[in-house]
This record gives sequence, structure tokens and C-alpha cells, in this order.
Amino acid sequence: MAEHSHLHAHQKQVVNRLARIEGHVRAIKQMSADGRDCPEVLLQIAAVRKALDNTAKLILKDHLEHCLMHAVNGGEQEKFLKDLQEAIDRYIK
Repeated sequence: MAEHSHLHAHQKQVVNRLARIEGHVRAIKQMSADGRDCPEVLLQIAAVRKALDNTAKLILKDHLEHCLMHAVNGGEQEKFLKDLQEAIDRYIK
């Protein structure tokens, strides 16, 4: 639902988390290039996956709190639910 533009309550938190995740991924890439032990690298990858999942939860929370109200007020509940369902289906796979 990108038709409307606004600042989500947790937008700054999301951006900060993604910046930390980006740095963490670069560190994992370097660990791999340096030949670090596979279990060590896998542990760090698991940490990044968890951080991404937690960031996704925060984005979903914002979406439900703000975009849902926008859709209801604009009479677009059906489209909101369809778009949300598609996004969740792609995310969870």
C-alpha cells in the first residue's frame, strides 16, 4: 500500500535496525573471507535473520496501526487485506 505517504511511528527505529543489520552482514562477509569457522559464521547469520524478523514485526505493527486506519477511512479495506496477505505470503514462504 504505497499510495499514501506518511511517517510511521517506528520509522527511525526501523532505519536504525536496518543500518545495524547492514553492518552485521558486512562483518559476516569479512568473517567468511577470513576463513572463520563455519559454526561461528552460521551463528552470526542466525543473529541477522532474527534481527530481520524483529524488524519485519515492527514494520508490520506500524502498517497495522497506521495504514489500516488509512485504508478503513478511505474505504479500501479489501485492497488493504489483499495486499497485506500477499506481503505476508511472500515473507513467510
